[in-house]
Order: sequence, then structure tokens, then C-alpha cells
Amino acid sequence: MKYRLAIFDLDGTVLNTLADLSDAVNAALTACDYPARTEEQVRDFIGDGIKKLIERAVPTDTAAEDIARVYAAFVAHYTAHCADKTAPYAGIVTMLRTLRARGVKTAVLSNKADPATVALCNAYFEGLFDVVLGERESEGVPKKPAPDAVFSIMAQCGALAADTVYIGDSEVDIKTAANAGVDVISVSWGFRSVDLLLKKGAGVIAHTPKELEAFILGV
Repeated sequence: MKYRLAIFDLDGTVLNTLADLSDAVNAALTACDYPARTEEQVRDFIGDGIKKLIERAVPTDTAAEDIARVYAAFVAHYTAHCADKTAPYAGIVTMLRTLRARGVKTAVLSNKADPATVALCNAYFEGLFDVVLGERESEGVPKKPAPDAVFSIMAQCGALAADTVYIGDSEVDIKTAANAGVDVISVSWGFRSVDLLLKKGAGVIAHTPKELEAFILGV
């Protein structure tokens, strides 16, 4: 095999969470008397964690205390409704099972809050990941594109950088891999366009989970 450890982003890579995220953003905005956003706008706001998502969703120059109100409303709504419309992308579960059967260790690293990341992985991918980590800045772990969490996963899985690949759908994932000194595979079915990924330095782009599987296994 080409890689012994495959670390996956969550939103836009293995799970299509856009509809639930968009619904939660608009529920929070509406509750705080701000205009709603389109799903396409929310798609563009995703990638740097929930706090940044809310900062981008509210009107320009919104006061910090009002951003905090929207954030709290978002968390309350999303916690209750994070799995209403969310589902794995077609072919992802089969791909993960194949990788594991071939001896590849698998992990998730997301900028989504750690409890939500763990809950979604337990709901949709039980037993398919060796390590699952979400955003834990409150514990002193910087979020992506900082490489710290990648290094932690590699240590837990006993993998070297040369044996590791990071898979994601955004420019944040490309930067994360570069900062960690590991290879990266971008996917075309997520929240960013192929043109944008190429502009941000993507070298290898998988267009289907089966193609991604082949890249990881080196076949």
C-alpha cells in the first residue's frame, strides 16, 4: 500500500453536512433578527470552525456581543439538529471498509467542535476510524491548519509523515497537510470548486471515493 494512515476531514469530505449547517446558521440569524444566508454562501463560509462561520455569516461590523448571541443560538440549534439531513457521501463507507481491510489506519480531524465531531462519527461511521478529533482550542490545541492535531493522530497510530496522507475538500486541508509535512489528496465533491482547489495548490484531486481509495492504496 502507498499509505499506512489516512486522515480525513469531516464536513465536505466524508459527510455532507451542508444542509444542516445552513439550517442552523439561518435559525440563529433569524432568532437574532439578522438576514438569512443562502446555502451557497454558507458553503463558502465553512472550513475554519464554527466561530469563524458565524463571524462570516453575520452582517459586517456586527458587535462582538451580538456575534456571541448568534453563536450561542447556532450551537443550540445545531446540537439538536446536526443529523436531520446529514449523510455520508455515496461510496464513502464502502471505501473506508476497504481501506481498513487492507490494513490502512483511518482517522478524522475536523475544525468542527470535538463533541459534535465524535457524535457524528459514532452515528455514521461506528468502528471505521481509529482516532477522531475535532476542534479543541479550549484545551490548548490549535485548530487546522496548525499541524498539532495531525502530529497527535500520527503518534497515536504509530505512523511517520511518509506513511501519512491527509484528505480534504478545502484550502484549509491543503495548508494543514503542508504544515504537517504529509501528502494531501483533495476531493472534488465537497464545499470548494476544483478551480479553487487548484489555485490553492492542490496536486492530486479525487473525483470519486473509488478513485480516492486507489490513490491511498497506490493501485
